Amino acid sequence: MKRSLQIGGAFVGLIVGAGFASGQEIMQYFTSFGLMGILGGIIATAAFAFLGMALAQLGSKLQTSSHKGVIYHIGGPYIGFVLDFLITFFLFGVAVVMFAGAGSTFHQMFGINPMLGSIIMVAATICTLLLNVKNIINLIAVITPYLMVVIFIILIYSIFTMDISFTEANEMAQTQSAAASNWIVGALLYVSYNIAAGAAMLIVMGGTEKDRKVAGLGGAFGGLMLGALIILINLAMFMKMDAVAGVDMPTLELANQIHPAVGVLMAIALLGMMYNTAVGMFYAFTVRFVEPDHKAFKPAIVIIGLAGFGASFVGFTTLVGKVYSTMGYLGFALIIAVIIAWMRKDNRPSRAEVTIKNQAGHLE
Repeated sequence: MKRSLQIGGAFVGLIVGAGFASGQEIMQYFTSFGLMGILGGIIATAAFAFLGMALAQLGSKLQTSSHKGVIYHIGGPYIGFVLDFLITFFLFGVAVVMFAGAGSTFHQMFGINPMLGSIIMVAATICTLLLNVKNIINLIAVITPYLMVVIFIILIYSIFTMDISFTEANEMAQTQSAAASNWIVGALLYVSYNIAAGAAMLIVMGGTEKDRKVAGLGGAFGGLMLGALIILINLAMFMKMDAVAGVDMPTLELANQIHPAVGVLMAIALLGMMYNTAVGMFYAFTVRFVEPDHKAFKPAIVIIGLAGFGASFVGFTTLVGKVYSTMGYLGFALIIAVIIAWMRKDNRPSRAEVTIKNQAGHLE
């Protein structure tokens, strides 16, 4: 159970930077549809739980240190090639978005030059990636409980200080900019781009666990926690729609309304989320080309990290618009492939399971 919770916590820590960093993502994909956005959150929770379980189990089954083996396993040589290319491209793209976002956050919260903020994030990411993958998983998982506590504080505050009726909140919510034509498409697009971003590292995390049930349970736990965060943040913003309507970073606005100290805690959480996502994305991107125990791995981390820093100068807003919108639709191809692979119900034992059984036979 402990190992499953670690994988689940790391899954959440990996995704939150890309999907929760400002609250604006939840606003556009859920809250902007009013009360129906709550149903969208429930759909997203179920989808995250299933896909998290399936991807982690596939990683465990194939005992892979890169997403490549799993992607070709579920997609075959042709579809697998396309999915592999898309995922690898998005890994780098999301990490670059996090570098640019860190620069913007440091500037907005603390008045630090955006370039310096990005340099701090790049340096922290490179240093972390010099650790082994199990240490990375443990490190990424640490921020999840902290984030949950901050979100619960904001939610409780929103419930007890709601100044408008549900009808008024619903009407105001539907005037906000939406990322999709309706709440169902919004929920599915949200899951799609987050899974496209997080699939590779979740597969790698699953590959560190030999027991497929433990890995699958961890992926499911992570999906349920992500769903809980979506619903909680959505409710908090819906109840305080009069305060967050039109605000770029709604969760930070709510935190600042409680107390400046809570605002600082939220700012730290935002940077922590971006850091988690940057670490996960760059690790998964690098191991796609270089094995983690190869002597070229560490130099590759530094070179790729510096390349990401250079790419971050395109700008946070531009990167979010270009990378995320593309990921949302193309990510459906990955989701369909994962569902088909799961429906095959391939019960052949993994390499790890064969080894364990052989060892047991020798002992007898």
